This record gives sequence, structure tokens and C-alpha cells, in this order.
Amino acid sequence: MEATQVVIAGGGPVGLWLAAELRLNNISVTVLEVRTEIDQRSKALTVHPRGVEVLASRGIHQRFLDESLRISNGHFANLSNRLDFSVLDTPFPYTLFIPQARTEALFEEYARGLGATVRRGHRVTGFTEHADSVTVQVEGPQGPYEIEAEYIAGCDGTRSTVREAGGIDFPGTPSTCLGWLGDVLLDNPPGPGFSRFNERGGLMVVPLPDKQWRVVGTSPDSVTAEWPGDLTMDELRQKAIDIAGDDFGMREPSWLSRFGNATRLATHYRRGRVVLAGDAAHQHFPTGGVGMNVGFQDAFNLGWKLAATIDGWAPDGLLDTYHSDRYPVGEQLMEHSRAQTYLFHAFTPEGLALRDLLSRMVPESRQFSDFLAGRLTALDVAYPSTDPTAHPVTGTRAPDLPLTGSQSSLFGALRADSYLLLDLTADGVLADRAQERVTVQGGAPDRTRDAWQDVRAALIRPDGHVAWAWTEEDDTKLGAQVDAVVTTVLGR
Repeated sequence: MEATQVVIAGGGPVGLWLAAELRLNNISVTVLEVRTEIDQRSKALTVHPRGVEVLASRGIHQRFLDESLRISNGHFANLSNRLDFSVLDTPFPYTLFIPQARTEALFEEYARGLGATVRRGHRVTGFTEHADSVTVQVEGPQGPYEIEAEYIAGCDGTRSTVREAGGIDFPGTPSTCLGWLGDVLLDNPPGPGFSRFNERGGLMVVPLPDKQWRVVGTSPDSVTAEWPGDLTMDELRQKAIDIAGDDFGMREPSWLSRFGNATRLATHYRRGRVVLAGDAAHQHFPTGGVGMNVGFQDAFNLGWKLAATIDGWAPDGLLDTYHSDRYPVGEQLMEHSRAQTYLFHAFTPEGLALRDLLSRMVPESRQFSDFLAGRLTALDVAYPSTDPTAHPVTGTRAPDLPLTGSQSSLFGALRADSYLLLDLTADGVLADRAQERVTVQGGAPDRTRDAWQDVRAALIRPDGHVAWAWTEEDDTKLGAQVDAVVTTVLGR
């Protein structure tokens, strides 16, 4: 029987990113994907700002920047006024427009380059969990076989075999309305950023590679729980004419699809030797292009924790914090996708009035706009500390602070297999605190961000969130506190 430390069911962006994170920790991993090749029908088209930060934290962002269109705004439910990303506190104040198929190809190249085993045409059919291992049943091109692993990760979509075999419930609400899309050629495409919303429906038209365009929208006849049959080209053309008064010369569809708003959230992101990430853990209407981003950010949170648990340096309960960190993010995802779904189908006079009101609030209320942008981009994700005396930055994502030494900024200094100790004291008193699983980087206090002005030292997790921060001036106390905190986080 084959053996590996982690089996990942699902070789989409989420499973591949998790594989890469594990390999950066020298964990052996086998990814099993039922598709024999990457699906060119890209469901996702965007990488949001926090997603780009994640890529930068592993030093692979430039490839994506080179191949993507940068869009400095985003939309909430296709409201007329868009959210301004250029004002966000990030070195990447924009969305990258890049088809999921290309993202997946780049992730696969990255994971394989780190030594991950990726097998296409192999399907996980079930598993048996033991006290200290999991026996995974697989159907491959040459027939069935088994792999012995320490953990199994379900990154295998909304119909996850791993979730079902693990007995993890997936409660929620069924689909009550539909969206539709077509990837087509256009003889007379509209201008950049084209969108319409009125009593006849909502429509967006966006460019794709190979001179294709995505025509996507909602309409009053789509507010139904009944399946109306597969979308046809004639239907798509008529919907565009009804909503926008033009079919833009659409022809030669490569993909026509409908999608529903079923909304579900797994009750456990981790149970025993089973972990879930991405669509296996959460299902929702594809509003705002956030689904893939939330998924590989799940994997970003999970990877180092799973590796630390396998390697034996994790403190008790570290792997359980994957659920306590990411489940609330899933709950927020459900809330925002449901709210946007309602607005996407608000075709009545009352619904249109609500849309107009919310749209006017975007430019008129910076607080409202920043709140929506923070949720959409995931820059506001924080993992609250259980310590009531913790500094306010604890649990938040660390900004890309300038550093001294070999690394010029924080994102470039992050590593998947160790914590980063920031020494922001004037005399660099923490230089000798480097050790296995902890690296030290010096820098100046950050006077530009209110929450960071008094921070003199901070311990940053491998996923870029703050584990601990210190403000007192007494350096002797600082050294002792660092030693205590490091002992706690390293489980020794």
C-alpha cells in the first residue's frame, strides 16, 4: 500500500495551494483530481487584494501581476457606483483579472515544483479513519487502490466525497433563484466595465482571453426554484436584448450555464483526521468573485497548522483553531452572498429603489464603502484573540511593513514553516531571539497606522496574521515576554 502524510481530494486552486503550503513545510502530499485536465470554463475570474497579498507572502505574485489585468475597483451586487480599491491599505489596491483555468495552471506548476504529487484522472471514493491514520480508497485509470495517510483534506467541491464520508453535515438553504452566463464571441462588444440593471434584469459583459466575452446576469424569470432546462444561445441573446437593448453580435458560445443560490456551510472544518477547505466547506451564489479567494485563504490558514501538527511542534489544539478561525469567515460569506443575491434579483420598484439608495451611499459614506470593500477583498479578516488584554492588532492581518536587513518588507519575510518576530525597538534588542521556527526581522515603528503606532514587537504567524504584540518600553520585560510567547506558540 502506498503511503503519504496528507492526501488532498481535489486538484483545483484550493487543493493545489494547500499542497504547496504543506510542501513548504516538507510534508509529503498526494493530490487526487478526477479531471484529466484543467477545465477551461473558468468559474472564477478574479484574485482580490488579500489574495494577491497571500501570493506575495510566498514570493509568487509577480507571475500573476505580469499576466493579469489590474482593476482598481469592485462591485457589490452590481450597484451602479463601484467600490474604490485604490484607497485600500495594501500594496496591491486592485483586483487581478485572470481566469481560474490560468490560476489553476500556475498553482499546479508551483505545487509540482515544490515536490507535490498531483494525479489527474484519480478519484477518492471513500476512506477509513483509524486512531493515527487514514486509509484512502481511490479509483484510478488502472483500477482501485489505497493510500495510507495521516490526514485527508477535502478540497473536492460542494459535492465533496470527503465531507460526506467524514459524516460532516452541510446545512443551509436550497436554491430559490438562478443566474446565467455565456462565454461567447461578440462582433460589437460594449465599452469597458459594461453593466446594466433595470426592471428587466441585470447584465454584465466582461472580456476573456482568446477574444471571448462573458455575458452574465439575472432576470425576473430566473427567480424560481424550478429548473428551466439548459441555457440556450437564443435565450441568452434575448436576455441581453431585453436588458441592454443589444445582443452585441454574440455568436459561437464555448460555454452556456445556469447557476443557483443554494447556500450551505459545513458544521465542522476539521473533524478528527478530516479537514475541509474551499467549496467543500461553503457553497454560495457567486457574488463579487470571492469564492476561489476565500477557498485558497482557507488553505493558507490550514497548511501551516496541519504541517505543525504532523511535525509535532504544534501546541495542543492548534489544528482546531482552523475551524474557529475560518468558520466565522464562512458565516460572513453566507451573509454577504445572500444579501447580494437579493439585490441581484431586486427588479420590483421597491427593489430598484433599495439598489439606488445603497448605490448612492457608496460614494457618500466612506465608512459604508470601506466596510463593503473590506469584506469583498478580505482585507478585514481578523481572528479575534481569546485574551481580553491582547493588543488590538492581535489576530489582524499584518500590513506590509518596511523592514531592515535582507528583506525589504514584511510579506517578503514571511515563511510557511516559521513565525516572524518583528523587532521595532530602537536598539534591536530581539536580534538574538532567532531560533528554529522563529526568524527575527528589524524595522522602525509604524507611525502611519493608528493601531500600530505603539507596537514595539510583534510575532507574526506563517499566514501573516498577528499572534502577539508588545508596547511597553521596558526591554528586560520584553525579552522575557518574547521567550514566554514563543514557548507557547511552539508548544515547548
